[in-house]
Amino acid sequence: MVKRVLIAITLLAVTAAGCSAERQWGGGAATADGRAKIGLITKTDTNPYFVELRESARAAAQASGADFIALAGQFDGDNEGQVRAIENFMQQGVTTILITPNSSTGVLDAIARARQAGILVIALDTATEPADAVDATFATDNFEAGRLQGAYAKAALGGAPPRVLMIDGTAGSSVNTLRHNGFLAGMGLADGAPEIRGAQNANGDQNLAQQAVENLLSRTSDVNVVYTMNEPTARGAHAALQGRGLAGSVVMASIDGGCEGVAAVAAGQIRATVMQFPARMAELGVEAAVEYARTQRKPTGFHDTGAAVITDQPMPGVPSQSVAWGQQHCWGRK
Repeated sequence: MVKRVLIAITLLAVTAAGCSAERQWGGGAATADGRAKIGLITKTDTNPYFVELRESARAAAQASGADFIALAGQFDGDNEGQVRAIENFMQQGVTTILITPNSSTGVLDAIARARQAGILVIALDTATEPADAVDATFATDNFEAGRLQGAYAKAALGGAPPRVLMIDGTAGSSVNTLRHNGFLAGMGLADGAPEIRGAQNANGDQNLAQQAVENLLSRTSDVNVVYTMNEPTARGAHAALQGRGLAGSVVMASIDGGCEGVAAVAAGQIRATVMQFPARMAELGVEAAVEYARTQRKPTGFHDTGAAVITDQPMPGVPSQSVAWGQQHCWGRK
């Protein structure tokens, strides 16, 4: 009874502090021996990508008979909220923490404390730096996803010299850096190249991306490629391009592969998108958590969960799948 009161006080304190958004299913009490108690921490509670990851993890946990609790930062980059979520889970006695770190370095001290307490910590979607700050990572190879995006855009230009705007994500995020660098590698460009006509961070937010593209286009409209680090960014960029009458003359690919993003490809708003498989990340994370609770065996290293270019305008040298395929597999299993 005392333990339950302490947990309730902790939950109220976290809610009052406004550090994170919480969703809880079937957890909250100490579990029996061998039963996994899993805490999931995502970057936000509203981004459709993380909603899908959370729901897939919840379903996998329920199917495995594991307890499941989910917390999230209030915004992309909310490191303090994620740190408090880790501390909350430690107090609740979870056996495994699954986390999509807002920053590859911003939550390492809290992760270290959790691991020292005997909690298995697995990164989903976003790797930490160094990688061994967590026990294992299940994620997209984000450099390769960016490279595929850049290779597609380059091929779609048909030999025309690139004139590029880059709408990046959150500064300091390993996902942002890897996708950015991968895209440039696929395009055959380097940071600072004159072909890059402008760049701005938009934190993965649709409205901020629209504002960023509008700002950049006010300086120059002589562009034929727009890099977007995710599909909400692409939707904002498309709105800005459409407002300037440029949507039909600019090659824009993106990364995510959600059902809404695949629909945007079908509608011609995005030429192609690189699909990720967050459901697979979540399922693998839950499987590892259940195995750890049962046998104390831990996964190690990086596990690539795959990526696939989705388009109905395939390009030579860039392997791809059709929009119809993408509609059947969006954010599921490859």
